[in-house]
Amino acid sequence: MAGAADRLQAALRAIDAANAGDPERIRIDGEERPKELAHAQLVSEWVERLLPEASDALRLAARAHHVRRWEIPRSSYPEGRKGYLRWRAKLQQHHAALVDEILEQGGYPEAFRERVQAIVRKRGLGRDPEVQVFEDALCLVFLDTQLEEVVAKLDPEKLEEVVRKTLAKMSAAAIDHAQRLSLSPESRALLLGLAGAVPGAASVPGPQLEGRGST
Repeated sequence: MAGAADRLQAALRAIDAANAGDPERIRIDGEERPKELAHAQLVSEWVERLLPEASDALRLAARAHHVRRWEIPRSSYPEGRKGYLRWRAKLQQHHAALVDEILEQGGYPEAFRERVQAIVRKRGLGRDPEVQVFEDALCLVFLDTQLEEVVAKLDPEKLEEVVRKTLAKMSAAAIDHAQRLSLSPESRALLLGLAGAVPGAASVPGPQLEGRGST
C-alpha cells in the first residue's frame, strides 16, 4: 500500500533527523558523516541484504537501534562490567522510548510500536528470526567498520575474545557474509580462523565483498 510505504519513509527520515545531531563524526566510503546516522543506515543496508522481505518493524528497528546514543555516554556509569551492563540496559530503554515517540507521532498503532521496541531490545534472540537478522546486521556493521580499529587497540588475547563473542552471536549465513568482507590481511586471517571454529559456519567460495572501513 502506498500509504504504508509513505509512512515508513517518513519514519525513517525522522529517525535519521534524530541521529543527524551526533557530534562524533566518522568517515564512511570517503565521506565524513555523523557516526550514529552512518551506522544506522549501514545496519539498514545489511537488513535489506540479509532479508529482502523484512517487515517494516524490523526496518525501523534497524534504523533506530542506537538513536541519539550519544546522550547517555559510557562515562556516565561506573567502570567495570556492572557499570557497563547498567549502561547498556539504560541505552536500550532510551532507544526504545525514542523510537516509540517517533513512531507514535508518525501514526503507528501501539502494537506495532511495541514490536519495534522488542526488536530494538533484542527480545526473543535465538527464537525470533527477525531479531536474529537484526543481531546479524549489527555484528556485520561492527566487523565491517570497526574491526580494523579494534585490531590496532587490543592485545591478541583480548582481540580474539571480542571476535569470538561477535561470531557466536551470528547466524551461519551472517558468518558467511562476514568472511567475504574486504579487510586487512591480519583482520581477515583472524576472522577466517575463528569463523572456522564456529559450529555451522559456512564455507566461503568466490570473491570478497567490498568493505567499509571507518576512521
